[in-house]
Amino acid sequence: MLNVPSQSFPAASSQQRVASGGRSKVPLKPGRSLMDWIRLTKSGKDLTGLKGRLFEITEEELKKHNKKDDCWICIRGLVYNVSPYMEYHPGGEDELMRAAGSDGTDLFDQVHRWVNYESMLKECLVGKMAVKLAAPQDYHEEKKVLNGMLPKSQVTDTLAKEGPVSPSYDWFQTDSIVTIIIYTKQKGMNLDSVIVDYQDVSFRAETIIKDYSYLIHMVNPMELIFSVRVANVGKVEIDLKKKEHTSWKHLGRALENHNSLTPRKDTGLYYRKCQLISKQDVTHDTKLFCLMLPPSSHLQVPIGQHVYLKLTIAGTEIVKPYTPVSHSLLSELMAPLLPNNKYIYFLIKIYPAGLFTPELDHLQIGDFVSVSSPEGNFKISQFQELEDLFLLAAGTGFTPMVKILNYALTNVPSLRKVKLMFFNKTEDDIIWRSQLENLAFKDKRYEVEFVLSAPTSEWSGKQGHISPALLSEFLKRSLDKSKVLICICGPTPFTEQGIRLLHDLSFSKDEIYSFTA
Repeated sequence: MLNVPSQSFPAASSQQRVASGGRSKVPLKPGRSLMDWIRLTKSGKDLTGLKGRLFEITEEELKKHNKKDDCWICIRGLVYNVSPYMEYHPGGEDELMRAAGSDGTDLFDQVHRWVNYESMLKECLVGKMAVKLAAPQDYHEEKKVLNGMLPKSQVTDTLAKEGPVSPSYDWFQTDSIVTIIIYTKQKGMNLDSVIVDYQDVSFRAETIIKDYSYLIHMVNPMELIFSVRVANVGKVEIDLKKKEHTSWKHLGRALENHNSLTPRKDTGLYYRKCQLISKQDVTHDTKLFCLMLPPSSHLQVPIGQHVYLKLTIAGTEIVKPYTPVSHSLLSELMAPLLPNNKYIYFLIKIYPAGLFTPELDHLQIGDFVSVSSPEGNFKISQFQELEDLFLLAAGTGFTPMVKILNYALTNVPSLRKVKLMFFNKTEDDIIWRSQLENLAFKDKRYEVEFVLSAPTSEWSGKQGHISPALLSEFLKRSLDKSKVLICICGPTPFTEQGIRLLHDLSFSKDEIYSFTA
């Protein structure tokens, strides 16, 4: 799976990926675009300089290759000669050189863990690190334990001490239903904390517990997911419909990472194929896409988090991050939000000269798109006792604000004020303008201000770019010491400038949440 953005990630005005900070981009030379890299990797050229041979690399050997024209990097035990990729890297050569001749796994994870480096750099593979392999897990231990309860040894003592209390699972059955019970031992679990998939007789249930992932991963010929329930005490129940009404002697055969508790940053992305149900114009260049999850999947994307969409383009898998939205603003606000694990909606700007979005736009109704599990670090606990919520969005940086806006106005009783300042180029670029304005009539706590950088002469609203004058007037607390949260999202320069201005206006780090790359 190849994911090398053509200029920068995210592109100007694209949806933003949640992270704690930004990274600089560099302009790429002509002929160094994403498609140029794809062509090079498919050209048959020897990119390693080793004529297709693979070697076992010692740490001492790796250290020798630390120059731009001879740069080897190790990622999760695999060693790559990244010298041919230097000029194609959107972050610049210096960024790659930070890991030259060493293990770059941690640096890679900090910047873009979501990229499938094994596919992206497969023609640059030099070999594997010379390491001592651990003994394989004997999964036959499961047969010795009643009802499929595996020993806790697989949930390591180290993780149990550093993270949440070690979870466990059990199961019981009727003639037609198997119920898996996951004991998370954590309060505050929600349906969006559980992701369940059944594909190709493989059952996979991932439970998000704080910053950890607890995985059940097994093979069994069950028919489909019947329901998912979460109790206040942190107990998760998953009902599975049997294919045949027979008694099961065991739950199934364990697969990779079964019954494991892993930091989320160390887990790989998992995809399921979703069907395109509809797409409709929202502005002249932005569309609302509706994707339907498989009937045997349970997935609810938490507020403030994003997923990755994957398409095969020119024989190569390309991935881009997008933040799901509600299907509209007003309908969601007529009543409390209801769980919906069947459809996922995306507001996506189509770039005619781009690679990914035109391909997405050319999909026909009924075609499929691979959708990853959610990622992001936005915490809904930030809304507790919140009194003033300010949202600063530019372009499609509006997308994470949709669910935030919906949730705040329907589920935060302490809220006095919600204000959105929405920056765009022209009036035609404003997403869901009528809905945003109608919402202000329906809920007096909410206000919206539109700011245009290239308005027509008829525009009577605010003009310009994000600035101290605009923000100081906009960001007025309802009370002198009211609890405030400011969310900001847009192109990287917009977000970085906004954060600097917010600090200048004496807002603290805890009062600011940025959706940035």
